[in-house]
Amino acid sequence: MAFQIVLNLVIALVWMALHTTWSGLDFIIGYLIGLLMVFALRRFFPQPFYGRKLWAVVKLIVLFFSELFKSSFMVLRYIVSPKLDINPGILTYETELDSDWEMTLLSTLVTLTPGTVLIEISREQHIAYIHAIDIKNEEDLSNSIRNTFERAIKEVTR
Repeated sequence: MAFQIVLNLVIALVWMALHTTWSGLDFIIGYLIGLLMVFALRRFFPQPFYGRKLWAVVKLIVLFFSELFKSSFMVLRYIVSPKLDINPGILTYETELDSDWEMTLLSTLVTLTPGTVLIEISREQHIAYIHAIDIKNEEDLSNSIRNTFERAIKEVTR
């Protein structure tokens, strides 16, 4: 996969050199042309096409920012409301993630989302302890994390 990325970057730089303009737009056009060329030649590489992982990373970033946006407004609503109607608590979340990289990414994404903080990770049992500002239903919160962050992390890392 690293070879495909380097090849794509070289194609983008050659595209810029052929046009004798070193602008960001020419680099992006060259990168997209290189992406199409690497995609066309994907069967000659021993690794799978890296564009799939690249798309999964973009989806993970968009997912994070959408969750960040939604939860920020939720926390803002709690701050502005005259009467707090929240149920703070600690959620015991059982994860299917294995590697340290996946667990670190999950803990970072959960902690950076307002209203939730990952407290501890038990490596032996794959259990994460998450403090949330409002837990109405533990199953719903667990399924939400599993269907958003954990699924997107699996797409990127596997």
